[in-house]
Amino acid sequence: MNLHRWTLFAAVGCIFWCMVERAQGRRCAFKNNRTKPHMASIQAGNVSGSEQTCTHTDCCAAYYVLVDDQPVLELMACSIVQKSCPSATCQGSIRRGIMVVCECNVDLCNAQLTWSRDDEEPDKQLDSYSKVAFIVIPVGTFLVLCIVAVKWRHRCSVKDLHHDPIISLESPKIDCFDIELQQIVGRGYFATVWQGKYQGALVAVKVFPAARKREFTSEKLVYELPLLNHPGIVHFLGAGSGLQGGEWMIVLELAAKGSLHSFLSKTTSDWVSSLKLSLSLSQGLAYLHSDFHRQGVHKPAVAHRDLSSANVLVRADGSCALCDFGFSTVIGPSTGHQLQRVGTLRYMAPEMLDGYVHLDRGYCFLEADMYALGLLLWEIWMRCSDMFDGSPVPQHYMPYEAELGPSGMQFIQYVYEMQKRPSIPPHWKESHQV
Repeated sequence: MNLHRWTLFAAVGCIFWCMVERAQGRRCAFKNNRTKPHMASIQAGNVSGSEQTCTHTDCCAAYYVLVDDQPVLELMACSIVQKSCPSATCQGSIRRGIMVVCECNVDLCNAQLTWSRDDEEPDKQLDSYSKVAFIVIPVGTFLVLCIVAVKWRHRCSVKDLHHDPIISLESPKIDCFDIELQQIVGRGYFATVWQGKYQGALVAVKVFPAARKREFTSEKLVYELPLLNHPGIVHFLGAGSGLQGGEWMIVLELAAKGSLHSFLSKTTSDWVSSLKLSLSLSQGLAYLHSDFHRQGVHKPAVAHRDLSSANVLVRADGSCALCDFGFSTVIGPSTGHQLQRVGTLRYMAPEMLDGYVHLDRGYCFLEADMYALGLLLWEIWMRCSDMFDGSPVPQHYMPYEAELGPSGMQFIQYVYEMQKRPSIPPHWKESHQV
């Protein structure tokens, strides 16, 4: 009888201890080796020295960056969001080929990492991107093939494999007195866009303040790159200076239907029109990214770095043209310096949001452009009347606006930590499977 009583006491005591321990929260090892603190991780629990008591999760996590194929600790802390973490040990998996991440469910379990090259995890971000970019429409594969075909066509024309110096062609100089500014049609980070008249034709005039000569020069140099002429890129007419106040100007073709954002906000499209928007947009970006030689002239790859529906124009014929290259970067041997993260937040790729990329490696910006392309395709097809079988077409939303609102609060946690993507109507997936 006494044995049973002591067994009961022990069981009750164990339960009580577990309840007390659970009420106190999971204890995780805490260490931050980043150059700046990761505020979301710090706010995930109470930090005391080398430990953190979690406030809303049972999972501990650790993040390492691979340097010479060896993991170098960046952060140990509570997991930012509540999730399933069935392992009692911190078994690391390699993500995006550059970082090792582990999550576990025992106190202080994240203090010891176990990993091997065999634990490489498929990139969830790329899987999610593929769903956003291409599963939204049955013709997604067709778009991909078009992009690949354009790229390979140019690569196959490369005869000289040595890197040539990047040359810039002198653009036509436009006299400000030949320009008639009529009305403002848009405002950007550094400039105001006017509708104007030049040599009897309507044009778009991007006017930079005198103090923004650096931004004017950077964008002009992109437009002046050799062989940049393509239907998917806005046509550059020339540049000049001397406006009142010392402003600088870039003169471009005028797209009759305005920005893609403005167009989608006002207009729905049928299947054929949506396909034309998507195809011309994809081909324009593929050409911008292409690196090739033709007749002794080198066109380098260019990353847009601020691809959004505000920076895509829609012509009168319903085709798209890329514009606004103020943040763009030429990819090549000159891309050896550390670049800043720039662009429109809600279009930024997840790996850009939290710094798990080497910004001196320019090709990561090409990949980030492709992520933004997926979001733009989602925007286009969410306004296609034929995709809703007679039901009302939803109003135009920018990516994540429906989920997070126009302000995009908690955007980084939602996109990067929770790995969420814009919602896809369920019947699209059913149609895709047919």
